[in-house]
Amino acid sequence: MSQLLLIRHGQATPFETETDRLSALGEAQAHAVGQALAAERLRPTHLWHGPLVRQRRSAELAAEAAGGLWPPAVLDARLAEYDGDGLVRHLWPVLAARDPAFAALAANFGAQRAGPERNRAFQQVLEPLAAAWQAGTLTHTEVEPWVTFRARVRAAFAEVTALPSGSMALAFTSGGVIGLAVALALDAPDAAALRLNWRVQNASLTRFTFGRGRVSLDSFNETHRLPPDLRSWR
Repeated sequence: MSQLLLIRHGQATPFETETDRLSALGEAQAHAVGQALAAERLRPTHLWHGPLVRQRRSAELAAEAAGGLWPPAVLDARLAEYDGDGLVRHLWPVLAARDPAFAALAANFGAQRAGPERNRAFQQVLEPLAAAWQAGTLTHTEVEPWVTFRARVRAAFAEVTALPSGSMALAFTSGGVIGLAVALALDAPDAAALRLNWRVQNASLTRFTFGRGRVSLDSFNETHRLPPDLRSWR
């Protein structure tokens, strides 16, 4: 049998001008992941990361913290997160123009943007926005459709879980990819992928065992190896 660990990148900077980089906390989280996996004496045979800076940098920092004993990381573009920036930039205004309830949520986020309730207010906007995108009722030529996102993640997941027996694969990716991979392993409906996505914490581990054509979920969203001051959602 073989194992696959999907690791969410460390905390990024979603509310800043440059959203695709690790925060200081995110760098510390990635370092802690590498140390934790080294303490398990986990030696990956395969290492991947997505194309986003936050994904690549998390893999680099974790590998360094693990002592430099991991194999060279391979970039796999299929591990990129869905286009969250595109949803906000292109789809948000469209939905706000046609849905008064959504427009009210958007206005509330604007009022809370600099306050302590910013994350909660943003989540209240993001969930219906992503649901409409997933359902295909909200589209834009500049935003990757859900069906395309699902197809590339499914292809990557199928390829990794077809590795030879005894493989230990690590992939640094994002919450949407992890939520979808779990839904695929459980043969759950697409809507479950987004619900799972909202629960994936920064630098968390999700583990699968695979072999002989079967994939089993062993754990989801592990954070117990991170000290409390290194845990975060966004």
